[in-house]
Amino acid sequence: MIPQRSFGRTGHNSTVTLFGAAALGRVTQADADRTVDLLLDYGVNHIDTAASYGDAELLLGPSLQKHRDRFFLATKTNEREYATAKAQIHRSLERMRVDQIDLIQFHNLGHPDDWDTVMGENGALEAAKEARDQGLVKYIGVTGHGLKIAAFHHRSLQAFDFDSILLPWNIQMKQNPQYAADFDRVVGLARERGIAVQAIKSLLRGPWGTTPKNRSTWYQPLENQADIDRAVHWMLAQGDLFLNTASDINLLPKILDAASRFDGNGPSDEEMAAMVAEQRMTPLFA
Repeated sequence: MIPQRSFGRTGHNSTVTLFGAAALGRVTQADADRTVDLLLDYGVNHIDTAASYGDAELLLGPSLQKHRDRFFLATKTNEREYATAKAQIHRSLERMRVDQIDLIQFHNLGHPDDWDTVMGENGALEAAKEARDQGLVKYIGVTGHGLKIAAFHHRSLQAFDFDSILLPWNIQMKQNPQYAADFDRVVGLARERGIAVQAIKSLLRGPWGTTPKNRSTWYQPLENQADIDRAVHWMLAQGDLFLNTASDINLLPKILDAASRFDGNGPSDEEMAAMVAEQRMTPLFA
């Protein structure tokens, strides 16, 4: 079984590996059902999806009808204004066949114009707070990608007391001095406030480039079990961070297997740097 830790101040003990349901965006209902069964086998109790992940919310519906009490359920809205965000939150509830979402997150909030709209009058934040007041959602978070998102999340946490943040973290990004400094600053603030921190892109090998694409991930992932073990264990040993699984259901068994064998220890940064050189791993963001 996969170990658990407190998901920030929510009071929920989530498995250290969260299921990134982007992996369900373009699969069959049978594949989705089998994937949820695999999650249950490993004790994974936290699903992270989004309204924009293809049919993921719809495909989760049947399993959530049967197992809603087994999962902390997070989704995301990519809408920026009050009315459209409100409509999308209600649509997500209907698509997933649930009465309540545990965590609603603003999807990829890393552009100044989007930020001003979301946080301003008649912005999506008003819709999220209203949904929270109505008991339709419990918590509110913010997510993002790219090299500037750690600094942007810091700005977001200054403006509103979010319950969680989600951003990239892997050994290649730690080797970027500016991003690493921004990451440490926002994670430090999150820890002070009891805000949960979720990491994505932790199994990154590099961009696809000219490599033939053989996965549903939009980056080239690590695929060898030993390499996955090192990346997963390194990430989970960073402290109280959570690892979101890669968006490919065919990689999921290897990731969950690695997480189930996590004993609190991981490879050193030096060992990971050696793997970067050995595997010719490259950054995704430049």
